[in-house]
Amino acid sequence: MATVLAAQVRLRLKRYGHRRLATGTAPAPTEPHAPVEPAPGRVPRVARLMALAIKFDGLVRGGVVPDYAALACLGHVSRARMTQIMNLLLLAPDIQEELLFLPLLVRGRDPVHLKQLQSIALLPDWKEQRRQWQRLSAQAPSRNPSGKPAPKPQIPWRSPRARR
Repeated sequence: MATVLAAQVRLRLKRYGHRRLATGTAPAPTEPHAPVEPAPGRVPRVARLMALAIKFDGLVRGGVVPDYAALACLGHVSRARMTQIMNLLLLAPDIQEELLFLPLLVRGRDPVHLKQLQSIALLPDWKEQRRQWQRLSAQAPSRNPSGKPAPKPQIPWRSPRARR
């Protein structure tokens, strides 16, 4: 006859995936919640970087982190990369808002990339930034509800026959 033993164990994850057995009682189980279905699609990378820039700026202004160099060290990125991310804060506020609320992507590549925004962010005039943003957002491939990109027009000098 087999004896069944039951034990409650708490595992605590530490940095870099190390597991450690914690002593004490396990936390009380919470009431089951209704399952939350994730939204279809993913947040564009530029929107996540914009949110990071706002968060990082708050950390520096609040004195939690002394400067952007320390943030770069903590985030394991170069100071140049941190500057690229923080330069998004130089964009006009309405452009920042549009970036934060870009639609979710079901599939395919992001329509706007950080590299495209760098030249716009360095313009000192917000009106000119808005003009450049309008041009960039008009050029971005529009997506139909199925998630497939709209067909691109054939460029005559890049047609398949020209490669032969």
